[in-house]
Amino acid sequence: MNESGASRGQSASEQISKRIAELGDWRGETLTRMRKLIKEADPDVVEEIKWVKASTPGTPVWSHNGIICTGEAYKHVVKFTFAKGASLNDPARLFNSSLDGNVRRAIDIHEGEDVDESAFKALVGQAVALNGSGKSKPSRKATS
Repeated sequence: MNESGASRGQSASEQISKRIAELGDWRGETLTRMRKLIKEADPDVVEEIKWVKASTPGTPVWSHNGIICTGEAYKHVVKFTFAKGASLNDPARLFNSSLDGNVRRAIDIHEGEDVDESAFKALVGQAVALNGSGKSKPSRKATS
């Protein structure tokens, strides 16, 4: 796994791990579980921290030839936003947020909710393939 976005002497992966530890609740557990699935789906994934501001620690980002998804912890939800989610085939209907846009799609995970692990990994795999293809829309075969 590659890393990017190091700051203050810590790698992006270390910063993400620190952020997860600071949460110390179900949100950290959810980020940990989904992070593991992302790495299983794409062993060459690059972990990054983007959009760092003085008031925020930045956003965990997983990339491979472009952004796959971001992972953000809010008070009542952990949100995984897929940069090109509207172009991904989602037969398990994991996407349940940001459905109105033409590009992004998100999965909001609430406390106690389970996510279909194989379906999530399939979305990650599709996102990696789409990033590698240079296309922004799915093929007819993918949408059938």
